[in-house]
Amino acid sequence: MKINFIKTLIAVAISLLIAYGFYSFHESENKFLLSIGGGIFILITLILGLGSSFELSRSTTLIRTVSMIFFGIALTSNLIFSFIKFSVPGYVLTNGLLLLVFCFIEYSIFKAKQ
Repeated sequence: MKINFIKTLIAVAISLLIAYGFYSFHESENKFLLSIGGGIFILITLILGLGSSFELSRSTTLIRTVSMIFFGIALTSNLIFSFIKFSVPGYVLTNGLLLLVFCFIEYSIFKAKQ
């Protein structure tokens, strides 16, 4: 796995701006959780989707595709949580499960050496 430094910096900047947007638009006491949790989830998906490459071009394509799909899912999920009042366990379970499924799929692709 190789990390492209410039693309990774761009991914970090994008995720920080999105996390700030979540913090700005949410009005309840859970705004810090929403911004940190959403920012981390989006950061992981963007770094693997934009800033990384792998030995095999097929693996790179599959990992980038899955990463961008989960980026869309993470963005949608956190946007929904941004506009509704939610409980902490509901948020942690939803985004935690999504992140673990994402990590499992990425690991499976990486280990398959496709």
